[in-house]
Amino acid sequence: MENVPLVGKNNEVNNIEYSDEYELTSTQASAQPQQQTSIKNRRETKQTTNLTKCFQNPFRKRQPEEKHKTTMGLSCSSLLSFFRNKSHKTQPRNVTIGHRESNQTFYPRNVIRNQKYNILTFIPLVLFEQFRFFLNLYFLVMACTQFFPAFRIGYLYTYWGPLGFVLCVTMIKEAIDDIKRAYRDKELNSQVYSLIRNGKRQQVPSSDLKVSDVIVIQKNQRIPADVVLLQTSDKSGTCFIRTDQLDGETDWKLRIAIPTTQQIDDISILTTDTAVLGKIHAEPPRLDIHEFNGVLSLKNDEPLSVENILWAGTVLATGESVCCVIYTGSDTRSVLNTSKPRNKVGLVDLEINTLTKLLFVALVLLSLIMLLLKGFKGPWWRYAVRFFLLFSYMIPISLRVNLDLGKMVYSWFIEKDKHIPDSAVRTSTIPEELGRIGYLLSDKTDQLFQLKGTLTQNLMVFKRIHLGTVSYTNENQTEIAQLIKQQYKQQSPQLQPASTIQKRSVVKRTEATKVPDAVKALALCHNVTPVFEQKSEILVSQQSPVKTPTSTWSDKFSLHSSRTESPITAATISELSDEQQAAQPLGTNTQEGVTYQASSPDEIALVEWTEQVGLTLVHRDLQSITLRLNSSQQTLHYHILQLFPFTSETKRMGIIVRDDQTNEIIFYLKGADIVMQPIVQYNDWLQEECSNMAREGLRTLVVAKKILTEEQYQEFEQRLLKAKLQTIDRNKRVLEIIETLEREMELLCVTGVEDKLQENVRQTLEILRNAGIKIWMLTGDKLETATCIAKSSKLIGREHDIYTFKSISTREDCLQELNMFRRKADACLIITGDTLQVCLGFYESDLAELVIQCPAVVVCRCSPTQKAHVVNLLKKYGEKRVRVCAKAADVGIGIVGKEGKQASSAADFSINQFSYLSRLLLVHGRNSYKRSAALSQFIMHRGLIISVMQAVFSSIFYFSSVSLYQGFLLVGYATIYTMFSVFSLVLDKDVQPEIALLYPELYKELSKGRSLSLKTFFLWVFISIYQGGAIMYGSFLLFDDDFIHVVSITFTSLILTELLMVSLTIRTWHPLMIVAQLLSLACYVLSLIVFKSYFDAQFLQSFDFIWKVLVVTLASCLPLYILKFIQVKCAPPIQTKLQQYYTTLK
Repeated sequence: MENVPLVGKNNEVNNIEYSDEYELTSTQASAQPQQQTSIKNRRETKQTTNLTKCFQNPFRKRQPEEKHKTTMGLSCSSLLSFFRNKSHKTQPRNVTIGHRESNQTFYPRNVIRNQKYNILTFIPLVLFEQFRFFLNLYFLVMACTQFFPAFRIGYLYTYWGPLGFVLCVTMIKEAIDDIKRAYRDKELNSQVYSLIRNGKRQQVPSSDLKVSDVIVIQKNQRIPADVVLLQTSDKSGTCFIRTDQLDGETDWKLRIAIPTTQQIDDISILTTDTAVLGKIHAEPPRLDIHEFNGVLSLKNDEPLSVENILWAGTVLATGESVCCVIYTGSDTRSVLNTSKPRNKVGLVDLEINTLTKLLFVALVLLSLIMLLLKGFKGPWWRYAVRFFLLFSYMIPISLRVNLDLGKMVYSWFIEKDKHIPDSAVRTSTIPEELGRIGYLLSDKTDQLFQLKGTLTQNLMVFKRIHLGTVSYTNENQTEIAQLIKQQYKQQSPQLQPASTIQKRSVVKRTEATKVPDAVKALALCHNVTPVFEQKSEILVSQQSPVKTPTSTWSDKFSLHSSRTESPITAATISELSDEQQAAQPLGTNTQEGVTYQASSPDEIALVEWTEQVGLTLVHRDLQSITLRLNSSQQTLHYHILQLFPFTSETKRMGIIVRDDQTNEIIFYLKGADIVMQPIVQYNDWLQEECSNMAREGLRTLVVAKKILTEEQYQEFEQRLLKAKLQTIDRNKRVLEIIETLEREMELLCVTGVEDKLQENVRQTLEILRNAGIKIWMLTGDKLETATCIAKSSKLIGREHDIYTFKSISTREDCLQELNMFRRKADACLIITGDTLQVCLGFYESDLAELVIQCPAVVVCRCSPTQKAHVVNLLKKYGEKRVRVCAKAADVGIGIVGKEGKQASSAADFSINQFSYLSRLLLVHGRNSYKRSAALSQFIMHRGLIISVMQAVFSSIFYFSSVSLYQGFLLVGYATIYTMFSVFSLVLDKDVQPEIALLYPELYKELSKGRSLSLKTFFLWVFISIYQGGAIMYGSFLLFDDDFIHVVSITFTSLILTELLMVSLTIRTWHPLMIVAQLLSLACYVLSLIVFKSYFDAQFLQSFDFIWKVLVVTLASCLPLYILKFIQVKCAPPIQTKLQQYYTTLK
């Protein structure tokens, strides 16, 4: 394709074809004389390609930048961004390093904004969210009717007071939460960074950073935006970052600076000299954090990958780094991967919503009955509305706010429980759902998805290595060390031509040569870097005056003279002077402070094992690896030619090294057995040994190698470089090139490492199984490994049979397997993800009917998509009264393990250990559900009883639509008079925590939903009708000439009845409950003195008032106390029996 300039002489854009391949053809362009710069060997000509011409494409002229302060609430930029061009979201971007003024398109501000509201939207959005609920909308309509005199039945505050109180509590809670989010955002947006602009350093907040800016990031600083790594303080051009807040992994990740910019003496030249422009061609923003495609054009075109990128939200773990900003604000990977959490509604809330609708139906029917009895005379429609308003307290407005406050209390109890320290509640709206768990979906390993935690610690321990004819364990370390020592004694250190190397592989190898080759492969084929503590004697004990590379690097930009303390990599040690290396080159004293860093704990376990058997990794940088023989302290040097990291798609990683001792070029490859089997040469033991290790619960890795000639490698390198320069389908093309080497490789060994179970996993699973919770394990491991883990962790009980679903592909095979499984009663199912997918496609309902009855299910080789299908299967066909514990389902519980906090942060609840799960569900889940059920039904009872009293009053006085209680009495009844005592039910518990854990079978009862059901609801309705009638008819029997006396007697009896009913409902008294009862009673007594207009003070002091109130109150409550006493003595509930038995034993 002909090179056509994108911009003509008149700055007009030419139309050209955009090719997905870039040919490396260079043309010479005349360069004007430039001043001397510190860049070494500057060339007077520069190369231009089809790719670099893309940087000349102009965009619209941008208006001058305005500085924005980080403020809470509404900002001008947030409004203007709505109308701006969104092309930066879909189009590749061309970034000129260090020249923000060259940005010709709009890029979002680099601010973090997690607020739900701003100054203008707070009130409208909060009101909209509140009036979406039927309860609040119902009372809003009722309150609005009071503006019409024809419908008014009392003072305005009678209806608007409770409604305003509920709304104020909600708005205050929302405001506090949003202010906390705003201050967190402000803290992050105000963090100061060093910006290199026009050759000078200046301190700016992260919110002022723009695309193209060059910034200096110190150790332990958060990465403020997505940046390209230009230079590091380590001369090797490497640094480590912590990504636990992005992907949940605590292992440090290695990042590599661009070689071209790492070699520049003064990186600030890129921000001052317009003749030396570095340009980055980057892909549009997208979600994938494991992949990046870009090209740097400086001296020539250089491909960029994810190894050159630091994502926003990660933390620089070592040294200092100079970076160029390429994505800001909403374009960063961390923001793009932050999804809005699903608003989860608890089953209790749904059940209460159903009961509220029944109350509404009862309200309408009662109003119609009263209207029918009164007759359709006069303005009957006015009477209908007034009756409707009089009985409107049947649906209590305080129900929602009391439940929400109760949930906050339950969440506080969970977080403050000393038996499950550091537990966190992130969704405070569903704590009672922990008491209704029927299915627990967990993952065996670190693929955190369902329970969002692990049965294992993700702490790997090397257990076994098999070489085809012999197998070694940790007990044979001395024997392996001896074989390695003998092998390297016999080896000749002389270099050999690469072309003659392959002839040796024809000779049949013995055990004495297999073992050292396998150990050497494990010591080389990895991405592990040794990191040394700074207390090493090189820098601390000797106090050498020699400048370290870090301090020299810092002087380039006149940075702070005091170098930031950071761990020292082996690469840094290798850069010291010969005298220093002689003092402590890579010796034992330095090794005392060494730690291995890698993205996978499997690799660390293997490298630590090679150290134990005599071959230690002592140095690693981008270009070389150095091993040391422990027996002779001899060092072995290897030059890294290519490195192919592990990915979830390929399930393998490889490395090409040149042995400096023999000049061999060796390609090492290791990966999962399922992908390595077709790659290695034919053998008859690989599949069998992998299955044997899997049955032992070990994670297996297959290791192979291939020796390359110089010609083979050179030809491969050229093809690989060409594939890396592609910007479209780069990864696919690179993989195709690498696969040309992955043929007929020599199988070296199979390793097995153990992932240790978490503490008390077996006991916890046993408790949960006895509690009636069915546990499903979803894992990516192979069938044998998953089966072994399920047995060793007691996920599958001894009394249960195991049925392993065979691999199927057709409808007939599926039907046959289902029929065979149907004959296995009470058997645990083990099935692969692919087989599950086939069954769901053919017989979804039949499979669901069978698996839901299984005591345990293990789904192995399960992909994330298949895991989501399992969750949907349970939600669709599972029992409606039972909740599913999974991220995509009803409740998500995260376990903070070695993989960090990111996975648990996305869950509704997080705990530190798997063993805490039993107390979280059996104690806190039980209490939360029981308390919410009792609280909600009692509040309904409180509204029903006063509605019944109003109905009796209206019927006695000729069906008049006159309110029994006026003004403050109605408002105070549901607030200060009964609020404290009724809300104290959130402290109640039916059994002690020790009993709930000792007898987990008690948890089974909760799944039946008997604590909050239609039966219990109608029982409370009957109690309300009886008590309301008893109070009213009892008072009229004792009626005297003054009507105000009836109000005094009935209202006082009503308050006392409510307090006594709370005492009757409580099962375990708490000191605060007694305080709440006395406080409520004191408030009412005080109101009798203060509000003289509602009560006759002289009558209240008479004996008639006291005995009449006592008689009416006893008539309403005494029968219920008698019935409860009979029930406890004759048919006590099971928890009461266990409580008494436990107390006797204690």
